[in-house]
Amino acid sequence: MARRCSITGKGVLTGNNVSHAKNRSRRRFLPNLQSMTLYSEALEKRVRMRVSTSAARTIEHMGGLDAYLRNAAASELPAELRRLKKQLPEVTSEMN
Repeated sequence: MARRCSITGKGVLTGNNVSHAKNRSRRRFLPNLQSMTLYSEALEKRVRMRVSTSAARTIEHMGGLDAYLRNAAASELPAELRRLKKQLPEVTSEMN
C-alpha cells in the first residue's frame, strides 16, 4: 500500500538525521495518514480512503466530501475522486 494521501497527494519526503557532531544519515519523513470512511450525502454511499490529517481537516472545514468535490478542480483530483465528482451533478439535479 502506497504511503500517499488519496486527496492531496502528500507522500514520503527524505532528509537527514544530523547528530551533535554533524554526522548525517538519511531518513524518511512519513505523512500522517489515517484510514477514513467519508460519507457522500448526494450519492448516499460511503467512500473509504487513506487521507492525511490535514486533508481530513480541509474536508471537514469545507462541509463534507460533497462540498469538497464541488469546489476542487477536477485536474487536481485522483481518478477515483474524479469519477465521484462526475456523478455528483447528476444526483443533485434529481434531488431538486
